[in-house]
Amino acid sequence: MAVTRGGTPKARALGAELREAREASGQSLRAVARELETNHVKLGRYESGAQVPAPEFVAVYLAACGTTASERDRVVEMARDADQPDWLTTGRNGSRHELTTLIEFERTAIAISDVATDLVPGLLQTSAYARALMLEMSDQERETRVLMRVGRREVLTDKGVAFTAIISERALSEPIGGHPVMAEQLRHIVDMSERPNVAVQVLRSGSTVAHPAHMGSFVLYNFPKASPIVHFEHYQSASFLHNPTTAQDYAEAVTTLQTLAMNEEESKKFIANQAEEMEAIDDGTPP
Repeated sequence: MAVTRGGTPKARALGAELREAREASGQSLRAVARELETNHVKLGRYESGAQVPAPEFVAVYLAACGTTASERDRVVEMARDADQPDWLTTGRNGSRHELTTLIEFERTAIAISDVATDLVPGLLQTSAYARALMLEMSDQERETRVLMRVGRREVLTDKGVAFTAIISERALSEPIGGHPVMAEQLRHIVDMSERPNVAVQVLRSGSTVAHPAHMGSFVLYNFPKASPIVHFEHYQSASFLHNPTTAQDYAEAVTTLQTLAMNEEESKKFIANQAEEMEAIDDGTPP
């Protein structure tokens, strides 16, 4: 028996896991539905996160896809509270779930607003900058994550999702990875801001009035047929909020910050000047 409440962050992450397992098995949705003697439309709702299947059904579904026992146990555990509106992931395993979830949200969003107070937004990061941020990983894991990070840019370049980035001056001035790496990163932001679906605004330091960005970074995802989701990323954890009232508060925060930040043209000039300053400094870091 399925739990009818869906659309939550964890429900959508669970659906992405089910879809990945089925696609890895090489089966179509109809083929799995025939094997389980059920309706493919219902399975499609499970894979989209619109409905949450019972844990027992998840186990049967994954068995039909030939998923390993350990992986099956992990995904079944996700299904136990996937109807809850908010979700906190923790630890290294949590980061894997978070990545799957972010890819799903980016794939299905019609608009993404990223308020970045300390680091360049993920969808705007270069390979070298992203690599410099990935701590405590093996070389192989790091390179795999970098490739995935770069691949996620397709939602901006191919799909053309509306992307708004409000980036603090601090995030643009700290030379993560060294000055050459940061100079390249800044040039990339300027290039991406030329795209019609990408809006970049810089929030200058030195404000005498407290504003929402002083409370930290967040990402707001808007979807065509589902409630918005707010995402926060922490050092070893991440959280996803699904409450419509909360999402509206963060949407209003984005609007407030857009009025406080420099406009898009001013922001481009500021970032380009920052890049020139980074390029003028030779700190011995290889490009």
